[in-house]
Amino acid sequence: MKPTADLVRILQALGDPTRLRLLNLLRGGEICVCYFVEILGEPQPKVSRHLAYLRRAGLVDVRREGKWMHYKLAATPHQPVMDAILDAVADDRQMRRDRLALERACCAVRLPGTLQYAPRPQIEP
Repeated sequence: MKPTADLVRILQALGDPTRLRLLNLLRGGEICVCYFVEILGEPQPKVSRHLAYLRRAGLVDVRREGKWMHYKLAATPHQPVMDAILDAVADDRQMRRDRLALERACCAVRLPGTLQYAPRPQIEP
């Protein structure tokens, strides 16, 4: 595929608020789908559909561990573009709330029932 077509696909992927929220959370490290569902308050099929879109755009990588699907940011030749866009939205109130919710969920002594048996994300500060 031509570099211009790749960039268009990436920009289209970054044009959705839910996908930006997912990428914002992934900046901290690898995360299981169940945490996205809990933090975003969206149904699992919707979250998975957005993650699949990001995967097709080459922005995220996925790995399976038992029944758990873990996502992380992928290396892309257009990384500077993605970083600039995510830096621009990082101070948005919703993005900050999402990151705080992820930190709380990761560090909670008692997890919500939906996350009781889920592997905890390994987030970087």
